[in-house]
Amino acid sequence: MALSITNARRRPRRLFQYGLYAYCGLVFLFLMLPLLIVFPISFSSSAYLQFPPPSLSLRWYDAYFSDPTWIAATIRSFVVGALTMVIATLLGTMAAFALVRGNYPGKKVFQHLTTAPLIVPTIVYSIAVYGLFSLLQLIGNWQGIVLAHSVHAIPYVVLIVAASLRTFDESLEQAAMGLGASRWKAILHVTLPQIRPAVISAAFIAFISSFDELVIAMFLSGTNVTLPKKMFDNILYEIDPTIAAVSVLQIVLVTVVLVLATRFGAGVQPVK
Repeated sequence: MALSITNARRRPRRLFQYGLYAYCGLVFLFLMLPLLIVFPISFSSSAYLQFPPPSLSLRWYDAYFSDPTWIAATIRSFVVGALTMVIATLLGTMAAFALVRGNYPGKKVFQHLTTAPLIVPTIVYSIAVYGLFSLLQLIGNWQGIVLAHSVHAIPYVVLIVAASLRTFDESLEQAAMGLGASRWKAILHVTLPQIRPAVISAAFIAFISSFDELVIAMFLSGTNVTLPKKMFDNILYEIDPTIAAVSVLQIVLVTVVLVLATRFGAGVQPVK
């Protein structure tokens, strides 16, 4: 009797769980459905965006790899993303140490400043950066895009590295200093190796945030367009399946980077 009552009570809970799983699955399918359309279109033989494609062809991938403007924009995005990753990771890691380990006046203000780029709308940030960089004559220079993207990517690094630092056992660092190491050597040889998964994961996220960024690049790129800006221009002026081929390549690249971030960002393993 008691068992049947328990099963009766569990049944609505299970139905709710199954319903929640089904709802989440439908939402995920709805969000991923455009990808199921982009992939076939990228292999279309048609001169226009047509789904389903009349036949399969690699002509639009060939058009992408044989077009110097597409390749130049791709290389520029890689360069900007790599430099952004380095700058944001270095500055964001130092800021994370300052926020977790520091005890100084204005710490709360500094914390809000480091996360402000996540709160301020990108369009507002882009307008502000454009006004500043126009005075510094950085509009149209890829170096200006690197600086703007770095500021925009630093909060991701700060959040990820700071979360790892909060779970790190500081007694290991203190033990290293007790054996004669300076604080910098203890951080370099003890702390950083322990939080390395978080730092690497944050670096990958910083790269993705730069490589896929469009709004800031629209304000600052000028003739030195990045890949997202080139894709936007292609949609505006010449819609052809090349944009689908580029989108597929970009999706594959971002997926690979996310897999690497997951692989290396599995978390800090406790020291036994």
